[in-house]
Amino acid sequence: MPWLASIPSPDVNGFDIGPLRVNFYGLAIALGVIAAIWLATRRFEQRGGDPKTIERASIIAVVVGILGARTGYVITHADQMDNVFDALKIWDGGLAFFGGLLAGGIAMIWVMRREGASIGDVADSVAPAVPLAQAIGRWGNYFNQELYGRPTDLPWAVEISEANRRGLPQEYVQFETFHPTFLYESLLNLVVVGIILWVEKRFKPAPGSLFTVYLVLYGIVRFLMELLRTDQQNEFLGIRNNGWIALAVAIGGTIAYVVMQRRVRSAA
Repeated sequence: MPWLASIPSPDVNGFDIGPLRVNFYGLAIALGVIAAIWLATRRFEQRGGDPKTIERASIIAVVVGILGARTGYVITHADQMDNVFDALKIWDGGLAFFGGLLAGGIAMIWVMRREGASIGDVADSVAPAVPLAQAIGRWGNYFNQELYGRPTDLPWAVEISEANRRGLPQEYVQFETFHPTFLYESLLNLVVVGIILWVEKRFKPAPGSLFTVYLVLYGIVRFLMELLRTDQQNEFLGIRNNGWIALAVAIGGTIAYVVMQRRVRSAA
């Protein structure tokens, strides 16, 4: 008998403090953001930057990023929403990460340029901070019982309630345990953090290129996760749209990293 038959999903996804409802999904994201800002600020200060500057920029980037992530999700899942108010229910889950990354990144660059900060130092500072936030924030999907993978009977499969299986393709509805892609991605993002820090120490890459390392690594991680995911999404050539986006991000990050290293060598 295996030591772990499956991972049970929680019966609740939040708690009440007086009239205030605290949702575990939002709490996980908040904890991830706090950890990311702490790490990015610490790293930026080590590079001689003003910690207060990147703190302000990070907060703005997070707010803009969440709006961008929600907008991206609403655009791609509009057919699953009954009315316009459903677009506001962010606590029920539904953030398109790549939309948030793009919007938040643009906001961060804009603020830091206005502050006269080195964009290269900013990029290197936030490179391991972003996957750290993702590693923590992904646990919000666990409490919402969402974004799990295909059915499996592996010992670490996650149990999904009947109510949270209703949106699955018909061939998956009868199953009760699935790949915990939230757990896979959380753990792999911690690996990404470690690899970025190792690359920084071992290879001394060009200024700003650590963020391209993140793009390559997370692009690969997300592509693999998209091969397992079961939530409904449009596909092209048998691969989900987010899978193609992840692949493009990984390829683009690889090209950017190579170009940045060559520029540094040419200037030396």
